[in-house]
Amino acid sequence: MPGCDVYDIDRDARTYAGPLPVVAHPPCRAWGRLRAFAKPREDEKALAFFAIDAVRQFGGVLEHPAQSSLWPAAGLPLPGKGFDQFGGFTFCLDQHWLGHRARKRTWLYVVGVSPSMLPAFRLRIDQPSHVIATSRKKNRNAYPECSKAEREHTPAEMAAWLVSVAASCAVDRRVAA
Repeated sequence: MPGCDVYDIDRDARTYAGPLPVVAHPPCRAWGRLRAFAKPREDEKALAFFAIDAVRQFGGVLEHPAQSSLWPAAGLPLPGKGFDQFGGFTFCLDQHWLGHRARKRTWLYVVGVSPSMLPAFRLRIDQPSHVIATSRKKNRNAYPECSKAEREHTPAEMAAWLVSVAASCAVDRRVAA
């Protein structure tokens, strides 16, 4: 994305030393509902804790699937349950609201901006055209299933909104004497 300094597996996000707010999406397969079937790299779970530390230190937003087991493991506040000692809060959004073709609930942990100051986005109430995974019981209307790539990628509209969230974050960096 234009204007973003992107760290990925090749650049190694663990080398980021600030000072700008971050948008973090550490690998989620070790933390998601299907984690029992996942085969994460050995160091993958630790990336989530690095991402949390970066969001707390520099401000920004961490994105993970709703119900991620990272929240209880890291002591992050659950959606609607107030703020942690870093001023961080969590809320849930549906990626369909921001361009995904399927309903895909996501938890966002945010530090550096109050909930009332989050950038606005268009709330969609229409029915998604696709599903994440087919289930005979849940997919009675036979909606098409998203591709693996589409399940894993963040929609462009959501990515732009996440960048605007990070840009609005300001963490107090005064050093205690």
